[in-house]
Amino acid sequence: MVHSFTMNGTYIVMDSNSGAVSVVDEVTYLILQAIGQNAPKEEAVPAAVSASLSSFDEEVIKEVWEELFALAQEGILFAEDPYEEIAKNRPLSGSVVKAMCLHVAHDCNLRCRYCFAETGSYEGPRGLMSAWVGKQAIDYLIAASGHRKNLEVDFFGGEPLLNFEVVKEIVRYAREREKECGKNFRFTITTNGLLLDDAKKEFINAEMGNIVLSIDGRKEVNDAMRCRVDGTGSYDAIVDKFVDMAESRNQDNYYVRGTFTRKNLDFAADVLHLADLGFKQISVEPVVSSPEADYMLKESDLPLLYEQYEKLAKEYVARKKAGNGFNFFHFMMDLTGGPCILKRLSGCGAGHEYVAISPDGDIYPCHQFVGDESKKLGNVASPGLNREISQVFRESNVYTKPACQRCFAKFYCSGGCPANAVQYGGGINDPLPLSCDLMRKRLECALYCAVMAEEE
Repeated sequence: MVHSFTMNGTYIVMDSNSGAVSVVDEVTYLILQAIGQNAPKEEAVPAAVSASLSSFDEEVIKEVWEELFALAQEGILFAEDPYEEIAKNRPLSGSVVKAMCLHVAHDCNLRCRYCFAETGSYEGPRGLMSAWVGKQAIDYLIAASGHRKNLEVDFFGGEPLLNFEVVKEIVRYAREREKECGKNFRFTITTNGLLLDDAKKEFINAEMGNIVLSIDGRKEVNDAMRCRVDGTGSYDAIVDKFVDMAESRNQDNYYVRGTFTRKNLDFAADVLHLADLGFKQISVEPVVSSPEADYMLKESDLPLLYEQYEKLAKEYVARKKAGNGFNFFHFMMDLTGGPCILKRLSGCGAGHEYVAISPDGDIYPCHQFVGDESKKLGNVASPGLNREISQVFRESNVYTKPACQRCFAKFYCSGGCPANAVQYGGGINDPLPLSCDLMRKRLECALYCAVMAEEE
């Protein structure tokens, strides 16, 4: 599928099937816009195309058309889809669990308004994971990972620092087991930072391959959503700690991670605020929630959100060129590589390669499904997964989702988040349309940033 677009005076074309991405001139862009998905079938310029570009020199049009015809013949543009058969024939059994989200705390010292986890309780009783359950979870992952050597474990909540002694005990246990079993654990922890101190920082820096630091951006934006139990804001209590943590990790192997809502549609200012604080690894995501929530994004907001993404992309490129750049998660794209094709087709692996564990040891397809009894896969005390539920997740891919069939972004978003699809889109194969719209714009911005970097 060919997609052409313009951003900040640059004309860009990509073929999602071949992976080709190019900067083109205005004539090429206009021809591609005119013909849509209809590949040039002959070297002669069709009369309708010539007529639509009558203000341009005929020889220029002819030259461009011949080049497009040649690229189509070579399969660089208007390429056939080589992956549908792979998706149909890929193995649907035998995959191993390689990543696990440990919910060590179903409690939190914040009451964020948009929290999908119901402020940490996941619509159940508040509580903390015991070390015994955590160790069982490590044993479960070792057994379920089969031949896989490198394993990922994310300490999550609620707020995992509420249960940090258990976190440390689980890590120590995993380090003992990895030597016995020939495994290699990489740990991540996600925190709101209120309980972060020097002792915790020292342990995290010694043992955690990554840390996610939750902050939404400007003080007034953060504190409007990320409140303490008494209603007061959290920004002043965490921002200096987060700056220190980022510096202590040499500005690598961490993310400051925020959420933007209808209350801060000018979210580019929040991303740049975080960059101005010195953070080099930034992720700010659109909120996903019930349409009835007053902070949920609406379709009518899209023009402004698109404008914000383009504004951010332009500044992102400018700062990179000036030598004071930062990484923004949604704009990071390697035009020469990226995930393997199976990952591009099916995404995160929720429910069969990635699972989440509740404080009592119950297994769910991912952290956003925790508490949904209809999606419960089992318990760490009993080996195996509910095959019927797991198979539904394993079978889902971009070709089982009607909305993905003719979308140029499908190999970059892998069909979107299954949890959001189930909760707000209608089913695992029904992506949330608003999320798709924003993904397409982010991909355009990422392509723009990538080609501008290539031109350096």
